[in-house]
Amino acid sequence: MQERSIKIKAILTTLIAPCGMNCRLCRAFGRDKNACPGCRGDDSFKSKSCTLCRIKNCEQMEIAGVKYCFSCDSFPCARLSHLDRRYRTKYGMSMIDNIRDIRDCGIRHFIRSEKEKWACPKCGKMICVHKPKCLYCGYKWRLKGFRENSAVFR
Repeated sequence: MQERSIKIKAILTTLIAPCGMNCRLCRAFGRDKNACPGCRGDDSFKSKSCTLCRIKNCEQMEIAGVKYCFSCDSFPCARLSHLDRRYRTKYGMSMIDNIRDIRDCGIRHFIRSEKEKWACPKCGKMICVHKPKCLYCGYKWRLKGFRENSAVFR
């Protein structure tokens, strides 16, 4: 097995969205031009859909002053459940499982597991959940079934 020569960059807690999305895995975060700073960052370079995200801008979370959806009385709400279904089906990732992991094990544990789970085995950089190939080295990967909740590489 080849030793990784590239260290995986840190995932800041501010890069974990209220819904449980790791913004480092998003296509918009990894782009070269006008990269998105993450859901909790400045809205200047975000797409309209990201800026107007109803989960990120949830009134109930704002009123309660909470950081993550698990703290809300409505968890999991219809919006989060819809997002979760889409990501389970398209990308093999569960926002609800992410949020529960953050709630049950803490944000630091979640970040450590994300760094391992989503690291490209070829170059060591974080892969993009939206593309079946590493944006940095081109290594192709595929998703296992949702139940395993991890990326598997070919």
